[in-house]
Amino acid sequence: MLKSMFKTLLLASALTITGVAQAADITLRATANSNENDEDYDGLVVFKNYIENASNGTMAVELFMGTQLCATGEECLQGVADGSLDVYISTSGGAAGLFPYIQVLDLPYLMSDDRIAEEVLTGDFTRKLREKALADSDNKIRLMTIGNTGGWRNYANTKQPVKSPEDLKGLKMRTVPADLPQQVATAVGAAPTPIPWPELFTSLQTGVVEGTANGITDIMSMKFPDAGLKYLTLDGHSYMGAFWWMSNDRFQGLTPEQKQIVVDGFAALQQATFASPKRKEIAAYQDFLKAGGEIYVPTPAEKEAFKTSVSPVFDWFKTNVTGGAEVFDQFTAAVADAQAKVDADRAADLN
Repeated sequence: MLKSMFKTLLLASALTITGVAQAADITLRATANSNENDEDYDGLVVFKNYIENASNGTMAVELFMGTQLCATGEECLQGVADGSLDVYISTSGGAAGLFPYIQVLDLPYLMSDDRIAEEVLTGDFTRKLREKALADSDNKIRLMTIGNTGGWRNYANTKQPVKSPEDLKGLKMRTVPADLPQQVATAVGAAPTPIPWPELFTSLQTGVVEGTANGITDIMSMKFPDAGLKYLTLDGHSYMGAFWWMSNDRFQGLTPEQKQIVVDGFAALQQATFASPKRKEIAAYQDFLKAGGEIYVPTPAEKEAFKTSVSPVFDWFKTNVTGGAEVFDQFTAAVADAQAKVDADRAADLN
């Protein structure tokens, strides 16, 4: 009797779930050019779950990982603009062709830690970027939120411990083929060497490049220690921001209630991507050490020396990047406000 009742409940539950899926009035198509081990996927799963539950099944989210729907930032953002895609996540480099000023997050040593970064990105700075991106995309591409995709960039190399900019002089440093990261590499004395991401393992192995600037989860997922990468300096010079875009036409076509669900869904997604790298990097650092890697944490004075060495890059950004001066001022003001708030919170909690 109990088994029969249990089977009946399971069948009723399955029918209810099927009914919810079939009853969806709106389906959002979301894509990320990464895989299911990535922070982007963690965020999308949280987003999907929130949207479908909060809407009581009247809204659904379809996830497309990798390059099923589009292969490059330019192609994917075009899909968002023309409405063939609803949601897309890019790095700053993936969207810099359309919105060059978002590379402000790649400027080194402007934010000190996760608390500052998260305070900045949950505040008005993101809204100001949203307004600018909407204006520059003819009101087609809407920045919904900025999360994280891999923690912080740190210097890693095959040659020696790095404790100061002098230790980077002449080092063949892998960069993407973009002006800003090459400017940063040059400022610290390294020799910028543009290499596509899929070729980086072989390039490290053969000495085409001797260093790179990546988060630890990327370093270990790509097995770079097997290519000779041994020395890691936790200078945390730039935050690996994840820019989450949505078709503005799609968003504006929603009811007020649906808009709120989507906005709250992106807030949940953002929190998930803030948390995911913190958890994943624990094992990644342990695995790096087990593979024979060496980790160095710079002193505050050493970090200040790195920051001083790259200060010319800030003027370059303001002068050479379209919209750079305005966004730089907005960003540094937001960082200062965040630092003051976090410092006050810390002081209060220490009492």
